[in-house]
Amino acid sequence: MRHFLSVADLSGDEFRAIIKRGSEFRKQFEAGENQALFPRKTMAMIFEKSSTRTRVSFEAGMAQLGGHALYLSPDDTQLGRGEPMEDTARVLSQMVDIVMIRTYSHEALQRFCSASSIPVINGLSDLFHPCQLLADMQTYFDYRGDIKGKTVAWIGDGNNVCNSFINTAKLLDFNLRIASPVGYLPNQSLLDNAGSQVTLSTSVNEAVDKADLIVTDVWSSMGHESESNKRTVAFADYSVTKAHLDLATKDALFMHCLPAHRGEEVDANVIDGDQSVVWDEAGNRLHAQKALIEFLLMSANS
Repeated sequence: MRHFLSVADLSGDEFRAIIKRGSEFRKQFEAGENQALFPRKTMAMIFEKSSTRTRVSFEAGMAQLGGHALYLSPDDTQLGRGEPMEDTARVLSQMVDIVMIRTYSHEALQRFCSASSIPVINGLSDLFHPCQLLADMQTYFDYRGDIKGKTVAWIGDGNNVCNSFINTAKLLDFNLRIASPVGYLPNQSLLDNAGSQVTLSTSVNEAVDKADLIVTDVWSSMGHESESNKRTVAFADYSVTKAHLDLATKDALFMHCLPAHRGEEVDANVIDGDQSVVWDEAGNRLHAQKALIEFLLMSANS
């Protein structure tokens, strides 16, 4: 049974095939073509964290594929009353075809998978956000072609998206420069595994120098709201500005997984500027995830 808990669950060829398929799905969608490949298939969507892009993209994606998505929250299910993740997995495996989980705990996601007999997708955990990387890479490939050998600059918190960028750098063979303040670095074991493909710096200027893609995220992700004031001080020098874009290659792109705080991690003239592709990046969550769903359901039936 294939699951998608992290980018490392795919090979480089599988990753490229999925985002290529995602681009095909986007063209079909824009042309108004029928994409109902999986009639009567059902996805259970378990949300412990609030969401806009993840919920809408998976729910709309399943509808466009001819299936149906069920929104489940701890407040509305037995998970909120202490039912073990393993028991919920066994029950849902009898009723639906695929599950997406957005959770605070990656360990809980792994426990769910251990008891699931249907594919499970990580819609976000404290450790990884792999679906975001599918959309990000689909967007880059659509605009600039293969990212192999290119340089990506990650600016800010070494969070779950940053961790997923580390895995993707190794998988797709690009160079990743991470500029984060001390105390907010990404997962050390992932860094060790990536080797020289990933470099760390405390200087934004060094990270963005001649970069082909600049990426950032909010300073205080969900679950870190109580640290907001502390993080505002720590990340004060980690805003992406037009001056940083000018240090990158002339055709560098800017990405942000959203929601964004203009005037904090990114200036308005960057995220709303000509080099920003954040809206296509967000829209590609829908299409890359349809390709992922197709890949997992086809794998489960093979």
